Amino acid sequence: MLTYDHFSITDATKLQLEMQQHINLKPLEKPIHTIGGADISFNKNSTTVYAGIVILDYPAMTLRSYSLIVAETTFPYQSGYLAFREVPALLQAWQQSDEKPDLMILDGQGITHPRKMGIATHFGQLANIPAIGCAKSMLFGKFDALGQEKFSSEPIYGKGELLGYALRTKAKVQPVYISPGHLVTGEQSLDIMKSCIGKYRIPEPTRLAHEKVNEFRVGKLKSGFHVAPPLPPTLF
Repeated sequence: MLTYDHFSITDATKLQLEMQQHINLKPLEKPIHTIGGADISFNKNSTTVYAGIVILDYPAMTLRSYSLIVAETTFPYQSGYLAFREVPALLQAWQQSDEKPDLMILDGQGITHPRKMGIATHFGQLANIPAIGCAKSMLFGKFDALGQEKFSSEPIYGKGELLGYALRTKAKVQPVYISPGHLVTGEQSLDIMKSCIGKYRIPEPTRLAHEKVNEFRVGKLKSGFHVAPPLPPTLF
């Protein structure tokens, strides 16, 4: 079972630089029919983490299934090294899932990272799955002033290179920050995320993952792989 608990920050930086050499942002090879979202929940100052992956139909954004696990980590939370705390637990949830999506969305950065190794890049490489980062806050790079209307977007640049996009998911709310992680282009990442927007600021894959892991953390859901109940029939 993968763990980074024995890693120092120096070790983690070295691994990021090694993995950076294997980043592959080639166009998607097949159409997307299902999409996954991943998130972690934990109690403050606890070593216990609750990890979840949800799988949705794309672009309908209806929940198909979800995988929940509880794990332990002692790797500290430190900016730029989120993957070392969260990816081992997320990989356990991934391996437990009886269903694998065509693409994953992770709550964090892709290549909008000082070493291009955000959590979506890290997870995408280890799981060998197209992956996109959808972060709630900026970590690295700059972008021009963004329009206030829904779907306004501006490219994010770092060191003169296009890394991702700031995207306003609702009118007059704070944007989210989209970047490719692995096996998908930046332009495709932006288009895909636009199709994942529902009623909320946070796109549905990571919003629903966040919802499930929080319900799991407080005891409303049990660990394991779960098939979502079918939606009730529409009444006319």
